Amino acid sequence: MLRRSAASPQFRLPLRAALALPLAALLGACAIGGSASFDSDPPQPFPQNYRSEIPAFLRTYLNNPAGLRDAAMAEPVQRPVDGRTRWVSCLRFTPRGGTLQDMAIVHVDGRLDRVAPQAGELCTGVVYAPFPALEKLSR
Repeated sequence: MLRRSAASPQFRLPLRAALALPLAALLGACAIGGSASFDSDPPQPFPQNYRSEIPAFLRTYLNNPAGLRDAAMAEPVQRPVDGRTRWVSCLRFTPRGGTLQDMAIVHVDGRLDRVAPQAGELCTGVVYAPFPALEKLSR
């Protein structure tokens, strides 16, 4: 009777395939789960003209922009907004006859885009500096 050993060529091929299959699956998972993504958001440019765009915007956005007091603004910071990284400018001011308000303005592609609804979350930890241009607003 003829005995086949485990070292014979007929048994080596299935053993190699059995070992290669998990290795190929592991390498494929690494390639799929990598950090590169085709649908990732491109880096946003810094909003260069934010100091002039914000007062011009607030002149039309606020019902009565005249008489703002205690105006302050923080330098734009990058924050996640709707799942994408955006530059956000944080403002703080007191309207005439009102109470202190916080506002976050979102910039997209280096330009002012919109007012964010949750200024408190977006502006956590920013450092405010006086912004007299807001106090000079009028219609």
